[in-house]
Amino acid sequence: MAALAVIFTAFASTSAFAQAAAAVEKPVDMGEVHKSFLFYVLLFLLVCLFIAIVGKAIRVYELTRESEGKSEGINWNMVNGVLFAVFLVVGLYGVYWEYTVHGNMLLPEAASEHGKKIDEMFNLTLILTTVVFIITHIALFAFAYIYKSNGKRKAYFYPHNNALERLWTIIPALALTVLVLMGFLTWRSIFNKIEDPKNLPLIIEVTSSQFQWDVRYPGADGIVGKKNYKLITGINALGIDFNDKNNLDDQFADEIVLPVNKPVRFALTSKDVLHSFYMPHFRVQLNTVPGMTSYFEFTPTITTEEMKVKTNDPKFNYILLCAKICGANHFNMQKNVRVVSEQEYKEWVIKQGTYLTNDLRKVFKLPVIAEPAAQPVKADTAAKDTTAKTNQLALKK
Repeated sequence: MAALAVIFTAFASTSAFAQAAAAVEKPVDMGEVHKSFLFYVLLFLLVCLFIAIVGKAIRVYELTRESEGKSEGINWNMVNGVLFAVFLVVGLYGVYWEYTVHGNMLLPEAASEHGKKIDEMFNLTLILTTVVFIITHIALFAFAYIYKSNGKRKAYFYPHNNALERLWTIIPALALTVLVLMGFLTWRSIFNKIEDPKNLPLIIEVTSSQFQWDVRYPGADGIVGKKNYKLITGINALGIDFNDKNNLDDQFADEIVLPVNKPVRFALTSKDVLHSFYMPHFRVQLNTVPGMTSYFEFTPTITTEEMKVKTNDPKFNYILLCAKICGANHFNMQKNVRVVSEQEYKEWVIKQGTYLTNDLRKVFKLPVIAEPAAQPVKADTAAKDTTAKTNQLALKK
């Protein structure tokens, strides 16, 4: 069966390759063949065929010795025992390699207050599971090697031991109790915060949709106004209800800028399907659900500039991602996040425009704000401005 599969796969691959070569005049790059899926299927089947042939040859050798009345040619118990010992050594080295190589690929230190608690829980769980993993696998593979069959002893039937049952029930139960309690207390500390009247959180609304994040800041009044999905139109994409006066000064931003060491509360909603609000460096992840508002509050502790130094990466930037597969462009659903000093934040936020435009004022019958009169400019300056606007328009397109 393996031989037939190999022949069929080779024939199919060769035929497809020949047809592709005949369809074009230029030579086909052989490197592309090695990248094809069929190539690796063929390689796997060839390996299987090789192993099968070697196995059959060994079996013929053993049957020949047996028919001649000779002793067993290969001590398979010894072979299996040695293989277990080899796998133990290779496996332990694999654990070491994972920690030293992939361990360095973990995120840098947490950039939020609660993130430190999350990391402590993660590290404790990782240490416990690693210790248990190493001990149990040393016992498993070492016993298989030490107590391999040699034809001179029988396995001892050991049906039950109450002391051992209590031991491996109580110890894991205590370890899991500690982990569960730590998780419960950490969860409560994140989602059941006691507000400090002297240090109220900055409220930022983030609305998810395929495939973007829309960010609204509260404006001078510090309150994000209400929305109504029935009001969603081409010019009012978020369905903002401007009958709510709190909406009149709300600001719209192309990025998320946060003041360092100040609590921030995100109000999360979704316009269409389920998304997931994920900022890995702050250890923040929460689903955004259509029809409801969820909240996540945290305090950033490391500015973007400080993190550039810590990571030795001048291009470093925090990022908001979607951690829920939400459609074809899910991979591109992201937004830059900057953590700055409080003074930098104040300077940035006053430059952001309001969501309420004159077009929306007309729809909601609000007073239209007159645009400032254009100032006379020199001809060469006007030409430069026109060119710049044209370039900007081209870039946007």
